[in-house]
Amino acid sequence: MANKIKKAVIPVAGFGTRFLPETKAIPKEMLPVVDKPVVQYLVEEAVAAGIDTVIFVTNKNKHSVQSHFSRDRDFEAMLKRAKKFELLDKVKEIHNLADFLYVCQDEPLGSGDAVMRAQGIVQDEPFAVFYADDIVESVKPAIGQLIEVYDNYRTSVLGLFKVPKSEVNLYGIADGEYVSERTLLVRDLVEKPDPKSTPSQLASVGRFILTPDIFSKIAKTKKTKGEVYLADAIDDLCNEGKVYGYELEGKWYDCGSKAGFLRANIEVALKRTDMKKDMQNILKDLR
Repeated sequence: MANKIKKAVIPVAGFGTRFLPETKAIPKEMLPVVDKPVVQYLVEEAVAAGIDTVIFVTNKNKHSVQSHFSRDRDFEAMLKRAKKFELLDKVKEIHNLADFLYVCQDEPLGSGDAVMRAQGIVQDEPFAVFYADDIVESVKPAIGQLIEVYDNYRTSVLGLFKVPKSEVNLYGIADGEYVSERTLLVRDLVEKPDPKSTPSQLASVGRFILTPDIFSKIAKTKKTKGEVYLADAIDDLCNEGKVYGYELEGKWYDCGSKAGFLRANIEVALKRTDMKKDMQNILKDLR
């Protein structure tokens, strides 16, 4: 079946306060895992799954995101003069990955409001959403795994990973019934439950396939602490039996925390042939 999901929405308008002072001038999404910004990993995953249009929801100060995915002919010319052709190919590849569009979120009104800003572009199509805190390393692109579930059920789909029971209070946790080995019908999203009463250990991570009826739910969602949360709108769809979840296959890096971000850098470096030996030596010296 042909892939019907052709657009991805990536909100990048947040302030990244957990990474201050670094994120005072550099958007959190542009922090590198080894030598590539987190957001580029997401774009590459989307493209590998057949998505051809990426919509960034940004703010007026996030110029570096657009600059990264735009062509810089002067920089390319410099690399060409220096005969750094391998680097030139890497740089040229970035702006050719997809069609990039940008919409502005004028105020920090939450993830639901950010997704709502893309409605004019998405219109009545199902679409993917990525949160820029999460990198998923997998053989089959994580968002592609969710697209396959969408193809079966034609409903919104959440990406899930099992977390230790002691950490469920850090995430939205899915409550539902399995319909196959890794797929469940989600009845409820419980936000940061007490480990003693959690309905499961399945955390909703930053991968979603959403159907366009999410927009009417977002429009009706009340603000919490001044923000409209996408999770609240998704929970409304859950109550109507319109959301499935899928336990993603792969390795999840939570780059939204400092510890998770450092782990991602270390583990990704260890998997690269050009860095493995150096990284092993560094870790050996630190023991």
